[in-house]
Amino acid sequence: MSKILTEKQIKQYHDNGFVSPIRVMSETEALSIKAQIEKAEKEFPYEFNPENRNNLHLSFTFLDALAHNSIVLDAVEDLIGRDISLWGSVMFSKDPSSKHYVSWHQDATYMGMNSSNFLTPWIALTPSNIEMGCMTMIPGSHKQSIRRHEDTFAEDNILTRGQVVKDVDESKAVNLILKPGEMSIHHGAVIHSSKPNKSKQRRIGFALQSYMPLGVKQLVGENMWMHIRGKQRQDRDGVILNRPLYDMD
Repeated sequence: MSKILTEKQIKQYHDNGFVSPIRVMSETEALSIKAQIEKAEKEFPYEFNPENRNNLHLSFTFLDALAHNSIVLDAVEDLIGRDISLWGSVMFSKDPSSKHYVSWHQDATYMGMNSSNFLTPWIALTPSNIEMGCMTMIPGSHKQSIRRHEDTFAEDNILTRGQVVKDVDESKAVNLILKPGEMSIHHGAVIHSSKPNKSKQRRIGFALQSYMPLGVKQLVGENMWMHIRGKQRQDRDGVILNRPLYDMD
């Protein structure tokens, strides 16, 4: 029996490679977290530099709390089971009228896992709509194999390598419009992107990238994770990451 998602939502995820929207918290709570981010950006500008936007949940307790939010985890459990580990997080921020975008890609391409059967919740801390450059998904693309990606290192591409999948049929694309406090969840192999923010307000989303079941193993790269729920993985070469006790712990 599912904890929070309906049968329709679970089917949507398995059929399309994503499910959205899911209410995690009130808009007021989401905007409060946004305010905490903006306060932390002023106090710790290096840590919140766009080049250092990964794994902030390991350093800031209010972001760690998002990674352990019970609604987020119940939805994740409905899709991959109770035994859950978290590999990392990414802060996605687009300033007003910026040129920054995310090219068509699949998360699993460079993560070095033995399977793409993992998922990423993307939590909106501001509105995320078409004008603001919301995420866009290609339904059913997670059922394909991992496509060839070209590393472009394009200047305005938020992805570190500027990786891009060519020949995507954009006529099938679905925009994931979210209100503050809502999230989407997408599969590790679904093809997705986002366009520049053309609005006059900042767009912020916090991606928990990614939650893994026990069967997904790291084959390439550093094998580090945080135990979240259920049985703890016993990877012999792995490093278990601890929750922060205070900010910048």
